[in-house]
Amino acid sequence: MKRRNILKAAAAGLVTAPLAMSGANATAGSTVRLRMQTYWGTESDDIHKAFVDDVKTASNKTLRVKRFRGSELVPNADMLQAVSKGTLDMCQGYSGYWPGQLDIASIEAGLPGAWTNYDEAQYIMETRGLGDLVREAYAEKGVHYLGPIMGGPFDLLTTKPVNSLDDLKKMKIRATPSVAKVLEKFDIPTVYLPGGELYLGLSTGTIDGVIYAGTNEYKAMKLYESAKYYTFLNMVNPGYADDMLINKAKWESLTPEHQRIIEMAYAKHARKMHTWMVSGSIDAGTEGLFEFNTLNADDSQRLRNAARVIWDEEAAKSERNAKAIKILADAAKATGRG
Repeated sequence: MKRRNILKAAAAGLVTAPLAMSGANATAGSTVRLRMQTYWGTESDDIHKAFVDDVKTASNKTLRVKRFRGSELVPNADMLQAVSKGTLDMCQGYSGYWPGQLDIASIEAGLPGAWTNYDEAQYIMETRGLGDLVREAYAEKGVHYLGPIMGGPFDLLTTKPVNSLDDLKKMKIRATPSVAKVLEKFDIPTVYLPGGELYLGLSTGTIDGVIYAGTNEYKAMKLYESAKYYTFLNMVNPGYADDMLINKAKWESLTPEHQRIIEMAYAKHARKMHTWMVSGSIDAGTEGLFEFNTLNADDSQRLRNAARVIWDEEAAKSERNAKAIKILADAAKATGRG
């Protein structure tokens, strides 16, 4: 089954049956063990356990993945380097952590204004070929890119109410490098902190706000205890794209059956995790933990316009990036946003 067909099967919820059948054909012999780190903490234990169990079951226990939480083995920002060197076999990462190591990293992570919904994001990745360009870039680092894991909401949580971009000029906001570039064009102070340090940063006043995820993750991390003001920015949806990576030499050493099992389990996990993040954010928004506001339409448009300048900067980095930005621009035009 071709990889794109696997993804379509996953999106249709049909992965479970192929996974179950794969186990009967798994190659006998010694067990292959893979160490995988994610940047996620305890909040995603159940969903990552399901991925691990799928691999074990489908392979008749001949392929095993041991998952480690964020920064347990290496700092989250070092996961690409660790997978490249083989220190880690696999990771579920976020390329916004390593824009200086991969030319296409910021584009892969989801530039502001890149897409407006899940289907459009998948269309850009799978049909228009952005995923192929990303895979090419990772291969140059000795890493095999299994594909994207589309996130959920990606909005602002602050200790004080926000009604405009001007309000943010008085705050220090935690942001990834690509988002920071946009905010800095409005003289908004930014800083980068790993996800595991956000609770302490907000509770001690080191930072005044974060752009990290949606209410699902903010609830799981208990950030509402210090910051309850949630502002919809309307920059990009899904708000970010994770990825699943595996050391290229390790990937090529796997049997075709084991490779297929990993691809199938990844595809199921990617769809399930996106659904978990979106539905969890909807549920968390009904519990009275947050006060909601939406950035005014003019400021949201100013953010998107500023992001287009970032698009141009990214396109200038390499021929591959120029191709990637053209894919985004063509999709924006086709959907009436160009």
